Amino acid sequence: QVQLLESGGGSVLAGGSLKLSCVGRGFTFTRCGMGWYRQAPGKERELVSSINSDGIIRYADSVKGRFTISQDNAKNMLYLQMDNLKLDDTAVYYCAAYTLLDCSGWKWGQGTQVTVSS
Repeated sequence: QVQLLESGGGSVLAGGSLKLSCVGRGFTFTRCGMGWYRQAPGKERELVSSINSDGIIRYADSVKGRFTISQDNAKNMLYLQMDNLKLDDTAVYYCAAYTLLDCSGWKWGQGTQVTVSS
């Protein structure tokens, strides 16, 4: 069964850090594209950071300089290091990726809650 499983969410004070992890089960992260998204209450899901098929990394303007996406191919893991967290970073964070070698089969994880408080 193909799954993306996120972990590492939690509650943190503003200015703090969290590191989200996403493990791929039943597939191997390919170079077709993967990323982290988030959805805050009452808002649409938005891109936080992604790695495309050329290995180019993108960040949302709101997280540039604070968040870092990375991957460990040996462990089939995708990470999101989040530093200097702000109240507006509160959201459910989702890992997503193409799970098939032909760059199809986009899958979402179940999400992990990140809550930033003052």
